[in-house]
Amino acid sequence: MDHEALQLPLPGSGATRERFHALSRLGEQDLCVARLAEGHVDALAILEELDGPPVQQGHRWGVWAAHPPGSVVEAIAEGDSWRLTGVKPYCSGARACTHALVTADTSDGRRLFAVPVAAPGAVPVPGTWQAIGMAGSDSLDVAFRDMPAQPVGAPGSYVDRPGFQHGGIGVAACWLGGARAVAGPLLAQARRQGLDRHAAAHLGEVDVLLYAAEVLLDHAADEIDEDPHDRRGGAKLRSLRVRGLMEKACTEVVDRIGRAMGAGPLCRDATHARAVADLTVYLRQHHAERDYAELGKLLAGDGSGT
Repeated sequence: MDHEALQLPLPGSGATRERFHALSRLGEQDLCVARLAEGHVDALAILEELDGPPVQQGHRWGVWAAHPPGSVVEAIAEGDSWRLTGVKPYCSGARACTHALVTADTSDGRRLFAVPVAAPGAVPVPGTWQAIGMAGSDSLDVAFRDMPAQPVGAPGSYVDRPGFQHGGIGVAACWLGGARAVAGPLLAQARRQGLDRHAAAHLGEVDVLLYAAEVLLDHAADEIDEDPHDRRGGAKLRSLRVRGLMEKACTEVVDRIGRAMGAGPLCRDATHARAVADLTVYLRQHHAERDYAELGKLLAGDGSGT
């Protein structure tokens, strides 16, 4: 992925459709590449929004913000400087990124730090990504050992900013591209040799799902451009709705393509098998019932939804 291809409009810049379409196209070509590209362009948007350090030509950034149970990265202040210690899981681009934005716990709460991960003090942990799906995303754990770090924004500002919700929809755009890749062989077969009525019905259902998901993505992009700073307070609801619909649509696409085509493509077409495996893993960035429960609480006016 060259530097020019990653010069995407920022979310809320008036060209958010263009941003989401580019991420979706990358997802259709290769979900692992899309995951790395999405992390880089998300980092650029975060740095812009939170007045972070400038990005130099040739830098490759990631956003490492996972907090599963049992994993802790702590940031300790030493005068005017900070150092990170701990193990961060699911660090996409662990051996490819030159820099990363890393969330860590401090005495004032969780906050974001910029680190030069190519420097000593950040060590990818071999063997920590066992999945076949998304293997190319290089999402190893990274162990930080007294790693110098620069704070970006105030405590809590990473998740409180409007761009956090906008960025979540960018991930959903990648999912949509991945679903299009999964659906490709059935459409190609239909045009090459035709389909029986059952497979044709599945193709019709898949087309409806992909069309509806793309329309929703465009609508969300337009809403972001109309209210980039979330003055109306709808960004979180929008993100939860879009990601929820996209996860459902992509999951059903995978299921219907399998039902229409059987085991053949999964067993004899390495590209298709990898696309299915990659999308299945990537979709788990959606938090399933936890996200739906959060949406329900927001709709009910319960401010405790987290």
